[in-house]
Amino acid sequence: MPFDRVKPHHGLHSFKPRLLVHSNRRLTLPLRAPAILSHSQLHRPCRACARKKMILAVLIAVLASSSARPATAATAMQPRDTCLRRCGDIDIPYPFGVGSGCHLETGDWTFSLSCNRTGDGRHRLYNYQIEVLDMSVRRGQLRIYSLINPWCYNATTRAMNDQNNWWYNMDITNFRINDALNRFTVIGCNSLAYIRSLNDTADRYMTGCMAMCPGVGRLENGSCAGVGCCQTAIPSGLNGYQISFEEKFNTSGTAGFSPCSYAVLLEAAAFDFRTTYITTDEFMAANGRQVPLVLDWAIGNKTCEEAGRNSSAYACVSSNSECVDSKYGRGKGYLCNCSAGYDGNPYLLDGCQDINECQDERYPCSVPDTCVNTIGGYSCVCPEKTSGNAYNGTCEKDKSQIGWEIAIGVSISVIVLIATASCAYMIYAKRRLAKIKREYFEQHGGLTLFDEMRSRQGLSFKLFTQEELEEATGRFDERNVIGKGANGTVYKGTTKDGDLVAIKKCRLASERQQKEFGKEMLIVSQINHRYIVKLYGCCLEVEVPMLVYKYIPNGTLYRLIHGRRDRDGPRIPFTARLKIAHQTAEALSYLHSWASPPILHGDVKTSNILLDADYTAKVSDFGASTLAPTDEAQFVTFVQGTCGYLDPEYMRTCKLTDKSDVYSFGVVLLELLTCRKALNLEELEEEKYLSSQFLLVLGENRLEEMLDPQIKREQSIEVLEQAAELAKRCLEMLGENRPSMREVAEELHRLSKLAQHPWGPPDSAELVELLRGSPSPTTYSGHSGSGVELSSTRNVSFTDTAYIGIQSPR
Repeated sequence: MPFDRVKPHHGLHSFKPRLLVHSNRRLTLPLRAPAILSHSQLHRPCRACARKKMILAVLIAVLASSSARPATAATAMQPRDTCLRRCGDIDIPYPFGVGSGCHLETGDWTFSLSCNRTGDGRHRLYNYQIEVLDMSVRRGQLRIYSLINPWCYNATTRAMNDQNNWWYNMDITNFRINDALNRFTVIGCNSLAYIRSLNDTADRYMTGCMAMCPGVGRLENGSCAGVGCCQTAIPSGLNGYQISFEEKFNTSGTAGFSPCSYAVLLEAAAFDFRTTYITTDEFMAANGRQVPLVLDWAIGNKTCEEAGRNSSAYACVSSNSECVDSKYGRGKGYLCNCSAGYDGNPYLLDGCQDINECQDERYPCSVPDTCVNTIGGYSCVCPEKTSGNAYNGTCEKDKSQIGWEIAIGVSISVIVLIATASCAYMIYAKRRLAKIKREYFEQHGGLTLFDEMRSRQGLSFKLFTQEELEEATGRFDERNVIGKGANGTVYKGTTKDGDLVAIKKCRLASERQQKEFGKEMLIVSQINHRYIVKLYGCCLEVEVPMLVYKYIPNGTLYRLIHGRRDRDGPRIPFTARLKIAHQTAEALSYLHSWASPPILHGDVKTSNILLDADYTAKVSDFGASTLAPTDEAQFVTFVQGTCGYLDPEYMRTCKLTDKSDVYSFGVVLLELLTCRKALNLEELEEEKYLSSQFLLVLGENRLEEMLDPQIKREQSIEVLEQAAELAKRCLEMLGENRPSMREVAEELHRLSKLAQHPWGPPDSAELVELLRGSPSPTTYSGHSGSGVELSSTRNVSFTDTAYIGIQSPR
């Protein structure tokens, strides 16, 4: 089997790229002519008559041999009695074998094995130079060892190791890599590896898998979903592949705790990720530098129909066997199976034997002692003086009228018993459901919240039941979905009082969040500000808490800016943009300075700014924000936000402050000035982030190139430069150099007055009409650019949200 490896040493294999050429050998088995006994040897009539009868006998024999199964030819294909049938702990079923005459000769290395004594004293089985774990005739599979491919950072040379190209070629064998049982797996930090086919035909294939490491604490045993470990499927029919790492991704930044990455094609069921695979060499050491891989095999390169025409090479020699074409298509060979009711080895004469189904629990008769084995099957026969269905029913004695009455009485008793048991179960299920709801209520801090509500009078905050929210949303009908995001779904609903509400599911991450969730929601619900979406209440008796907000009809600012756009951009007057920015700043200033305790939003973006019927800004998703931390130990738990809006200081220190909201607001202000998205992965590297592009352009005195053409036509450059300068101050790298939201709101108020025409403010009705002329979104969901989700339905907890850092490759 021409895998490209060197000779095994001490039970381990080392891969070495080299080209191995094997001549195709074909064993021609002579077909012995059938022995025909001459009729003249039995009687002595005239020679002419004897000759005619002999010719007739030969013709009959030839016709019979052409229509019968190739049993005579199969005799020449059988293994010798002296062949080795076991190597170490592994059975060797035919067509596999060790040595000439012990395996099926197909002209390649597919079925030729060797049994070698290795350095550790054990006997190991090899196919060419590949160690074999086991094989299955029934499934047509072979399990082998596949070498792990390391990609390591060398601290001495300060570079990755030179070898970055591993390939394996099986194109002259009848092996195919099983696509259902194997997975391409990459283990490491900031590692991208590729797997590609070796051919350059129309069937060529290539894919990759990337494993990231936001931090050692984010790794999880048993999880291979991209953090420290990733897996991807392979196509059907591969008979070779090449593995390489992307050299732009290296482990120099993580060499202190994870110097090596690994890529390997392996059996998925035999792999279980452990976090120590990242920080130590356990993955290589524990597995002996190799892991299992499942191959499919077949006989030859013909279909069953084609192979059956050549009796000398036909492999299905056992009676009660059948031929099955390879699942990989025409020209990929065939397999042999025993017929239904038989089991064994169809490649051996009389290898398929009748199964005694009566001794196999897979073929039970429902009535004991009624199974009767037959050739190729079985029967379930009721005993004498009984009748019924012994396969899946009962065998009952023949009864008189009295017997029927007894049967009816028993049936009624059974029905009563079932009804009683059903009622008891319904009562139990109802009590259990109530218990579960009570546990969820307590788990999410419901008791603390209830005590707080009872101690205060006149609170408008309400605790909704699950039934109330199901009724409001039509049992969460998909037609009532108004927004979907990575962290949840928002439904539109109508309460019993006729109020339109938006119902959002949240996600909690820690026990502390669960206990404090209800109490913190009560605090947030008391915020009463005209530029903040009102929180009506929540539901705590479900596994995932649900929040109930006031419904805001005109969608998000993101949709207004980046939704359906005309050639000249969205028709939003500059004064209207300043108005929305000022209202948003007022809301954030209130949360920071006037709310008690102060509240940090943590995810300010255009998709979290809603617009009501009059296009007044309403800040939303503050229920997913955090109360300002009161001690240093709390800071590390607050990691949340959206790419493109994240405060770089916050990303570095994991400390969420009011200046983090200021930075995010600065990006929102840039979107209003430029009508460009905060993050666009389709752009060049230096133009992906709007904030970085803005600071670069501003430093080169090219501000007018970025500004939206519409506002340049309707407003003086002096006012626009002042607005841009305010955005620049908000985007300062150090939080202490940024203004507070109160200062930002005051500056926007001043710019709003400055932007008015000298002859007076614009007509408010005209302004609303202009705003109404732009697209009027009807859902909460934001739109993503280049695959980046900007949904306002971010369904997270009051505190922690997941943050996945993206580190540029070195």
